[in-house]
Amino acid sequence: MSILLLKPSDLQGLVGMKDVIDAIEQGYRESTEFPVINAPRRRVHSPAGVRVSNFPGGVHGLGVMGAQVRAELVVQDGANQRYAHREHPVHVLHDSSTGQMLAILFGEIDEKTIGPTSLMAFRTAATSGIGFRHLVREDAETVGLFGTAGQAANQLWALKTERAGIRSVKVYGRDAGRRKKFAETWSEKFSLDITPVDDPDEVIEDVDVVLCATNTNVELFDGDRLVAGQHVTGIIGGNKQLVQGGFLPRPRREIDDNTAVRAGVIVTNLKESMVSEEQGDLYGPIQAGLIGIDDVFELGDLATGRHPGRTSADQITYHKNNNGTGSSEMAIAMTAYRAAREHGRGIEIDLD
Repeated sequence: MSILLLKPSDLQGLVGMKDVIDAIEQGYRESTEFPVINAPRRRVHSPAGVRVSNFPGGVHGLGVMGAQVRAELVVQDGANQRYAHREHPVHVLHDSSTGQMLAILFGEIDEKTIGPTSLMAFRTAATSGIGFRHLVREDAETVGLFGTAGQAANQLWALKTERAGIRSVKVYGRDAGRRKKFAETWSEKFSLDITPVDDPDEVIEDVDVVLCATNTNVELFDGDRLVAGQHVTGIIGGNKQLVQGGFLPRPRREIDDNTAVRAGVIVTNLKESMVSEEQGDLYGPIQAGLIGIDDVFELGDLATGRHPGRTSADQITYHKNNNGTGSSEMAIAMTAYRAAREHGRGIEIDLD
């Protein structure tokens, strides 16, 4: 028996955003219909702040089951979270019908238009893409973006992939130089008019979509300032171990309670993670009695048609991209594995 070993350089430039959005949506659709093939992210922490994340799951329609594992050194820096070290993620792929090992992927899978950026940015953005597909107005043109790193670029490209009419973006980040560089780099790359702004309050004004792609621990804006028809996507999930281990005084937040209260449609990736990790952006307003857990739907509900998504142009819609799952990790990894086979990349290892 042989398996394919793929190094970080083998994984670059293999797949595009549209194919991975489709694959991850398939994963959420199948795992909603057959839940035991998927599981929420599981994390453990060392006293020094090293965090190991594990994602077990599969997408049987793609013929894959397995797990992804990664380690990172997490540092809380005031109102923000940073990573002093982030190790290569490792995906282990098995055939979901036979159990045979197919491949081991060492390293980050990047989006071929964007190239290498930051850890998990591609998978996270492609997951947001499912929300964009079902929740953003078809005529959306304008975007307010919080964040200026690789995650922000991937989120913006996922939105552009699903809504080709997007034409202008206002971007805010804490560093003025990085705001300017982000606008210059991605305006040309994405054929968009991207304008850096100095005031975060400007970001959500007169835009159709609000994208949050930051490392903050605190709320970015007041949800009472949202207007009819806007869509909001947030990416911070957080985990209660950060609080239990003494790394944070309270759960991480990116989106405030008012956004959840005002949203006509609220969707998260997996409610089980929202509850088990006590993720502040949705678990907080649920605990406060401001919304009910039955007010929150999952990406699988959109993918299967159990929930229609946006049903009117006036709705405020909200996708809390709360964390990855085994199915989403296996979806992107299998897409990359198949492309690597087609391009003759990697090293065959004989296990016998």
